[in-house]
Amino acid sequence: MMIDLRSSYLLLLLILGLLIGCGNNDDTDSHRLNFEKKGRTVPVFSSDSAYHFVAQQVSFGPRNPGSEGHQKTKEYLSQKLKGYAGNRMAYAQNFTAEGYDGDSLALTNIIAAFNPKKTDRVMLCAHWDTRPRADEDSVNADQPILGADDGASGVGLLLELARLFHETPPPIGVDIVLFDGEDYGKSGDTANYFLGSRYWAQNPPVQGYSPRFSILLDMVGGQNAQFPKEQYSMQYAPTLVNEIWSIAEEEGAGDLFLNQQGKAISDDHVIINRILGIPTIDIIRHDASQKDSGFAPYWHTHHDNMDIIDPSTMQAVGDVLTELIYNRI
Repeated sequence: MMIDLRSSYLLLLLILGLLIGCGNNDDTDSHRLNFEKKGRTVPVFSSDSAYHFVAQQVSFGPRNPGSEGHQKTKEYLSQKLKGYAGNRMAYAQNFTAEGYDGDSLALTNIIAAFNPKKTDRVMLCAHWDTRPRADEDSVNADQPILGADDGASGVGLLLELARLFHETPPPIGVDIVLFDGEDYGKSGDTANYFLGSRYWAQNPPVQGYSPRFSILLDMVGGQNAQFPKEQYSMQYAPTLVNEIWSIAEEEGAGDLFLNQQGKAISDDHVIINRILGIPTIDIIRHDASQKDSGFAPYWHTHHDNMDIIDPSTMQAVGDVLTELIYNRI
C-alpha cells in the first residue's frame, strides 16, 4: 500500500530544496535539451518483461474509474513502483473529479522518483486508466475496453524502465508519472479528458518542479505501429523530438519512428506544456496520411486487447529511451 498523500508532502518538503534548484535555473532550452553520446554502458531493455507488465494490467479487466479493475490496477502499479523506487520514493496523488450524471470520480496519479538526490531530472509519463466506453466499436459501444495498447502499453514500458532504474541507476534523476482519468471524456468533450495530467499540472506535488524535459508514451505497443513526429511535440520541443528520432534511426527503428510530420494530437503533453511550460513530447501511434484520427483500427474498440500487442514494437521504443537516458544526457 502506498504512503498517503500527507506523508508524501512531508517527504517532498525534504527534497524540495533539491528540485527547486532545477526549477530556478536560467538555462536556455538549447542547453537543457543538449544531447551527445557519452560512451556509457546502456542496460538491456527486455520486451518480454514489458509485455508481462502489459498482460498483468489487462488481466484485471477494464481500468475505467470506479471499476474493480481500476482499483486492482492502482494497487498493482503502486506496489511495483514502490518496489523499484523504494517505499518513500513512490506515492499517490489522490483527487476527485466531477464525472457525467453527477458522478464523483475517485482518481489517482501514481508517481515515483529515481535518483532523488539529483537536481538534474527528466520525466516519463503515460496514462493508466482505460476508456469507459467503446465508442468506435459496432458492438457493445457502451461497455469499457481493455486498453492493452491505449493505456497498458505505455505503462508496461515505463514499469520495465523502472526495473532497469532500480538495477542500474541512471546518470540523471528520473521521475515516472502515471496519470489517471486521461480517457474518461466522451468524444469531442475535451474538458473531461486528461483529468490526471490537468490536476497534476495545476497542483504540482513540488512547486517549481522543472525537469529538462518530459516524454509521454501513448499507444506504443501495437502491431505495425508507426510514430511520425506529432505536431504539438515539434512545436514545444523539436530538439528532443529530432534527437529521439535520430536515435531510432541509429537503432534500426527508422521504420517505426518516421521522419515525417504527424498530426496535432490533443493529449496529456499539451496540458503539461501549456500549464507548466515543461518541454513535453508525445510518442504516439498514428497515421498522418489518414483524414480521420489516424489511430489504429482497434482504437477505442474491444479489439484493443493482448492480441494486438507486439513485443518488437515495445523493444524498439524501449531501446530508444534507454539509449537516450543512459547515454545521451
